[in-house]
Amino acid sequence: MNRIPTVLLVTAVVLVANAGFAMAQDRDSQLRTVRGQVLSKDDNSISGAVVYLRSLRTQTVKTYISDNAGNYRFSGLDPNVDYELHAEHQDQTSARRTLSSFDSRKEIVINLKVDKKKG
Repeated sequence: MNRIPTVLLVTAVVLVANAGFAMAQDRDSQLRTVRGQVLSKDDNSISGAVVYLRSLRTQTVKTYISDNAGNYRFSGLDPNVDYELHAEHQDQTSARRTLSSFDSRKEIVINLKVDKKKG
């Protein structure tokens, strides 16, 4: 007689666990990536430049040091948040660029040209 409630309880637990897993997968599939290359004013790639990514919601900042080809990458970004990014190398900086929450692309490429004096 106790077997039916136990089976129902196990079934309910499995259904809830599957729903939670599906929601987590859906949330992860919504996350965005921004990547690009840090370039000099002559369009040469710059390795060792520091790329700053700032959340305009929380004001937290993440950094990435460009690789030997000048590439950078930030992944796992919330699609509902605007971000601002720029690059710095030695005494030079790039213009600040905005990654808008209205941009629905999952992967966004933004190249950063380091061509102004820091100030």
